[in-house]
Amino acid sequence: MTSQSQNAFVPLITKCAGRLSFLTLAVFCLPVLADEAKLDFLTDVAPLFQQHCLSCHQSGIRKGDVSLATFADLKTNGLVVAGDPAGSYLMDLISGVDSEPPEMPKDGEPLSEKEIAVVRRWIEEGADWPPEHVLREKSKADRSWWSLQPLNAGELADNSDVSIDDFVNARLLAKGLTMNQKADRRTLIRRATYDLIGLPPTPEEVKSFINDSDPNAYGKLVERLLASPHYGERWGRHWLDVVRFGESIGFERNVLVNELWPFRDYVIRSLNEDKPFDQLIREHIAGDVFGKEDPDVAIGSAFLVSGPYDDVGNQDAAQSAQIRANTLDEMIRATSEAFLGITLGCARCHDHKFDPIQQEDYYRMYATLAGVRHGRTTLATSRQRLDRAEAMKPLNKQKQEIESAISKLDAEVMVRASKRIGEFELQWTRPAVDRTGTEDSIAPALAKFVRLVCEGTDTSPTNTRFKLDELEIWSAGDSPRNIALASGGAKASGKARINEDFPGVYGPHLAIDGKTGERFISTSNDITIELPKPTKIDRIVFSSARGEANPAQAVFGGFPADYRIEVSLDGKAWAEVANGNSRKPVNDRHRDHRLRIAEITSDEARRKRTLRSNLAKVNAEIAKVPALPVVWMGTRNAEDAKGPFHVFVGGSPQKKGDVVLPASLSTLSEVAPAYELTADSDESTRRLELANWIAHSGNPLTARVLANRLWHYHFGTGIVDTPSDLGYMGGRPTHPQLLDFLAIKLKESGYRIKAMHRLIMLSDAYQQSSEHRSDAAKIDGDSRLLWRFPPRRLSAEELRDTLLQIAGKLKRADGVERKAPDRGPGFRLYRFMQDNVATYSPLDKHGPETYRRAIYHQNARASVVDLMTDFDQPDCTFSAPRRAETTTPLQALTMLNHSFTLDMAVALSARLEHDAGDDVTTQIQRACQLCYSRDAAEYEVELCSKLIQQHGLTAFCRVLLNTTELIYLGPPSKLANN
Repeated sequence: MTSQSQNAFVPLITKCAGRLSFLTLAVFCLPVLADEAKLDFLTDVAPLFQQHCLSCHQSGIRKGDVSLATFADLKTNGLVVAGDPAGSYLMDLISGVDSEPPEMPKDGEPLSEKEIAVVRRWIEEGADWPPEHVLREKSKADRSWWSLQPLNAGELADNSDVSIDDFVNARLLAKGLTMNQKADRRTLIRRATYDLIGLPPTPEEVKSFINDSDPNAYGKLVERLLASPHYGERWGRHWLDVVRFGESIGFERNVLVNELWPFRDYVIRSLNEDKPFDQLIREHIAGDVFGKEDPDVAIGSAFLVSGPYDDVGNQDAAQSAQIRANTLDEMIRATSEAFLGITLGCARCHDHKFDPIQQEDYYRMYATLAGVRHGRTTLATSRQRLDRAEAMKPLNKQKQEIESAISKLDAEVMVRASKRIGEFELQWTRPAVDRTGTEDSIAPALAKFVRLVCEGTDTSPTNTRFKLDELEIWSAGDSPRNIALASGGAKASGKARINEDFPGVYGPHLAIDGKTGERFISTSNDITIELPKPTKIDRIVFSSARGEANPAQAVFGGFPADYRIEVSLDGKAWAEVANGNSRKPVNDRHRDHRLRIAEITSDEARRKRTLRSNLAKVNAEIAKVPALPVVWMGTRNAEDAKGPFHVFVGGSPQKKGDVVLPASLSTLSEVAPAYELTADSDESTRRLELANWIAHSGNPLTARVLANRLWHYHFGTGIVDTPSDLGYMGGRPTHPQLLDFLAIKLKESGYRIKAMHRLIMLSDAYQQSSEHRSDAAKIDGDSRLLWRFPPRRLSAEELRDTLLQIAGKLKRADGVERKAPDRGPGFRLYRFMQDNVATYSPLDKHGPETYRRAIYHQNARASVVDLMTDFDQPDCTFSAPRRAETTTPLQALTMLNHSFTLDMAVALSARLEHDAGDDVTTQIQRACQLCYSRDAAEYEVELCSKLIQQHGLTAFCRVLLNTTELIYLGPPSKLANN
């Protein structure tokens, strides 16, 4: 219903009270049996409103400012007059007037005659509506949805010896399928090593495993890999995908965030330590609350601000409120999808259409996270803060004493100067500088070079950097002309602000282009104009806001207020021809600056120089005191958390609906303990309660979601193939009882996921071969039922790390390969350029400083990184619970021709010569062992030997780096087939 329709209620009610359409009259006059039972609102009427009306007219949407959610809404809008169908405007809307079609519902089929009769009769009978009952549009799923139920692994789980394979085999048997045989050891070590640490096994590791006669050799392999410090690097990458970790802010400016890497290292460290995952979740939401004295815990809450946000700012209050709402929406979506697997964000504007999530649920979490803002903060213990304060105390005292002495000296000078202010003002005979145009006339002077030197600006008398939109130099004589034009042969020089993306965009040439739209932005104190030839000049004009209606606000930055103009014939010997000393000050600060300079004695000036020298020394000592760590984990604002908080009608902050309190989601109220906080609860308590509720053992979603993610990363697809959505619009579980079995085991393990790796990787389902069987493929082409282990391509990061490792170039922080994880700020495979916005240009060459594992790359949102982007590294602007696996011509072209892969081919050939000497056969065998974890077949040695003889060892290495067997984990292939 539109606002216009609503405004017409009163006249229409009057107009239509005594006039009914033929259809309405016919229905109204239908005989009603005296003994017919009175209509029941909940069973007879409410379903009609839910079906036809609530999609547009409920408390959270209110199209046309109309809601049918409560009887109070109906009365307020004048839609229903109890006992009077003819006076109820609702009847006109749903049945039509004067043979016109009904106005409502606007979308969908109109109500049938029978349905209209029910509504009319309900009104006639008094329009009974149970008190406090609120109508809601029914979602496709209700609270009986499978993922919202308590964990139940079914009858199989009653057997204490039940295993993963029992569940898998049961599903296979139902389809007439069986598992493949066990994979060979070469396949197993390659699969397990990539799976757990994301790197290929070394030839020595492969040989040792194949020759190990211990029946538990595979179990020992799994344990060794789980103990590797590189396990956290591999599985940390998975989790960083889920939590949309990116090191730039996204949106329009998209500048880099250089203080978020500690969160990345925290994730890697936590996984290596096998920190209980429910504890990790709690730290992600409230680590700064219960871990104030432990930075290694507090940094976990950087999760909340690891996503993109709009920092451009908007002075319009409505737009600012909308941007803030969007920012919190991003946090709400990330939190609900990562930990609960529900799309809570869909309830921002109305009740969820598909899952049993109310709009109030969304705003309960909104109230919970409202105190979190993006930004940097100091992360240190009380002891660290105290130690630094103690170190700084004497230095700050010295600094304060020196600054006080300087202030005192300046004050003494100003006392004297104020007595002579009239004398000084007599010297300021000319107007103050004007950004729209400042002119200096001089005695005619012959010049080849003209230089404007800034000694102070109108924004800061001590700042000498300035902006100009134009600098004019006028020739002397009867026909003066501006000879400082590039079009006339003049040249401008001066240090300018650099924008690598748009070279010269702020250059000095803009001051002599004859235009005023663009400006020279200096990074020094001067600009020099070289004239086409020596010329007599007698006037100089310069400006920074010519033609602007409000010059003071036209551009940010200073304009020369104190200056001098110099001329030269050779660019070496300069003579001053004008200055701004006789101009009036632009403001009081500028005036005081001039007075101090004019009044200070030589002795006072000498003392002031000494004081400033001492101050510089103290500042240098202060700079040596290690700063407290600053990280990007956001700030916590108590004012933001005060509220009151409302449902936003239609998602608009400008349309406030019912008040909400920080509370758990009603969705799980029947299976998990609920909580609700008071309006005055503090910000930290809100997040702590949310964290504890999500991690509570009674919450079935948390364990299900995590168990499904683990399965997804081991087998390539989850039991539910939408890892962040276990709702109605998500996938359905292929093995529901297995999923709950895994979730139960996860809880029994204390949420330690290394135990889950063991459980999964020691199963027959995981250890089976990837051999293709056409009969099974006809029934289950994607092997979702696991009749074979699904082959997969290496991820973008695995591929790059593999090339570095087999070439012998993969670096570690301690310089020892595969011994300890890297740490610290990331490296970049792009050139970062920043002006008002950021630009990322992929590097053509990847130098040795980039030869680190890809997880340590400083991934920026909306940036392209050649090899990894081509191989489906996701844009970290969004959460990536699943990665795409595309096949494109660009992948082959990049692998074959990019300078990085060419460099790796050269490095691999050098390694082969080092490891295998000059013998070609030995080189080929070593190459196959490094790349494929196997020996080369006899015919492969023959083919490759010919290739090396004809094109060289580097060409052979280049071929190997472009083979399918290198980048796919699956059935062994041969070079001849690539």
